Amino acid sequence: MNVRHSILLLALMLLVGCNSSSTTPEGPQAADADNDKPRVALIMKSLANEFFSTMADGATEHQAEHADDYDLVVNGIKDERDLSRQVSLVEEMVASGVDAIVIAPADSKALVPALRRASQAGVVVINIDNRLDADVLAQEQISIPFVGPDNMAGAKTVGDHLAAKLNKGDKVAILEGIRTSFNAQQRLKGFQAAMQDAGIEIVDSQTAEWEMSKANTIASSMLSEHPEIKAILAANDSMALGAIAAVKSAGREGEVMIVGFDNITAIQEAIKQGKVLATADQHGDQLAVFGIEAALKQVNEKSAATADVETPVDLITKESL
Repeated sequence: MNVRHSILLLALMLLVGCNSSSTTPEGPQAADADNDKPRVALIMKSLANEFFSTMADGATEHQAEHADDYDLVVNGIKDERDLSRQVSLVEEMVASGVDAIVIAPADSKALVPALRRASQAGVVVINIDNRLDADVLAQEQISIPFVGPDNMAGAKTVGDHLAAKLNKGDKVAILEGIRTSFNAQQRLKGFQAAMQDAGIEIVDSQTAEWEMSKANTIASSMLSEHPEIKAILAANDSMALGAIAAVKSAGREGEVMIVGFDNITAIQEAIKQGKVLATADQHGDQLAVFGIEAALKQVNEKSAATADVETPVDLITKESL
């Protein structure tokens, strides 16, 4: 190969490298620079969690049905605690020139400064799933609409259903989500309110940070320390799966009731088998779609931030399945 051919080959390799994308693990690639369609970036938490992979699938399907209306870039983090990576994704999407960001923040406070910068850069920002902290939003002097369910009401409904199967004075335990997340805080409050109304005692409440394996370890410890526990309330279905394994290991299947939140496929099967009493369905396949539609409305109308939009959350039991 002569020098001229080597130079041409090197230039071609550099060109291909510059055009590749590492920020779009799933979903359609970003639109070309000369495309007039709005570009929406969906930034989620861990795609290893079935709830968020379902959310991604719903968003991708919606974009395919509205391909003439907008382009979609789907992003997620590997670990729900990887806040720095989610902040980086926001910055990368702004730098790539997206028109809107629809985000399920891994933390209610830590993402606000990056989202303020995105908004100041002219990007429409819509908050889904986990509500951003109102005090931090006020400190950053920014208004970001929330599109999502009332997590406290949903958890209260699940807790009330469980309480109806228990007796006054019974003992239960709670597996919490990440404590800096607003949805985790609200679900905890909903569970607590339901138990208080029914006169049921919460003997232990710990965070398992949304993770199944950690929930398994913590639930096992709870059952050992408090053998009188009659039920475990898990703030998401991944943790409920961990609780199922812990109850089985403790030899207490059929004795300890479990409830969750999210209505993932594995929990639906567990409900049918009687291993889980109930969960809450916040319609994960449509949650991102609700956010995308709100973002497109704001982009197309060139309007100020829209009002919050409350989306449905429903009780799921063996009867309803």
